[in-house]
Amino acid sequence: MLYAIVDFFHKSGFVTALVLIWVSFYLVVTLWIFLYKSIVLKIELKREMQSLSNILNGVQDAPEHSMFNKRKNHGPQRHSKELLQAWKHQILKQSTTGLVVLSIISSTAPFIGLFGTVVEILEAFNSLGVLGQASFGVIAPIISKALVATAGGILAAIPAYSFYLILKRKIYDLSVYVQMQVDILSSREEDSLRRF
Repeated sequence: MLYAIVDFFHKSGFVTALVLIWVSFYLVVTLWIFLYKSIVLKIELKREMQSLSNILNGVQDAPEHSMFNKRKNHGPQRHSKELLQAWKHQILKQSTTGLVVLSIISSTAPFIGLFGTVVEILEAFNSLGVLGQASFGVIAPIISKALVATAGGILAAIPAYSFYLILKRKIYDLSVYVQMQVDILSSREEDSLRRF
């Protein structure tokens, strides 16, 4: 197996090898981002679900976040809608890091693979023109070898796009829990202001 891979790279052109290394790097980055973000989002979702439950049950009067922890020792907290919105935007900004990279990988990897294929086919036609041989038996192996770059690009793009959608859904779920906390605390703040 290893011999076949080494042989393939030896017989391939520089551009095809570069393209396959590039899309392999894309695949590693995609897997890293997905695994890291999945773990982080799972922890954040659990924390925000617990925080929402505690707010609803009256156990706490602020979200479990460092922005609010500094103020906890000063008695009952009052939270402006602006402060809650700032907290929400901070949470969403942190949770969406890495999604742009997945989006870029999913949209560019097929084109990078296609570029490798086109260059390899052009080099093959150039070689065939010089040798003067243009039979199907000569062209077919060259084209099949060239299409490996396109397959590599597609192989990198599919998980990147799939993981992008999975993470986007988890971030949406997180945003719903955060928004519910914002709504509840804003409503409580408005009710307390009406009483005075």
